[in-house]
Amino acid sequence: MSTETMTGHSEKAYALLKADADKILKLIEVQMDNLTMPQCPLYEEVLDTQMFGLSREIDFATRLKLVSEDAGKHLLAELERKLAELHDASLRK
Repeated sequence: MSTETMTGHSEKAYALLKADADKILKLIEVQMDNLTMPQCPLYEEVLDTQMFGLSREIDFATRLKLVSEDAGKHLLAELERKLAELHDASLRK
C-alpha cells in the first residue's frame, strides 16, 4: 500500500474515532441535561460502556497501525477531560 493511501486511511480512522468520541460527549450532555445526575448508576453504566467501546476501537486502530498509540491516548484523555468539565459544571448547578 502506498504511503499516500496509508495516510488517507489513518486520517479517516482518526476522524471516525474522533466522531465517536464526540457522540459520547453529546450523549452524556443530553443525559445530564434531561435524564439523570452524575451520581446515578444509569449515567455511570452508559459512560463506562461507551468509554470501554471507544477504547477498544482505538486499540483496534492502533494495532492496525492506522492511529498512533499517542494519538489514541490523546483522544481518550481529551474526552475524559471534557467529560470531567461537564460533570463539574453539572454539580455547580
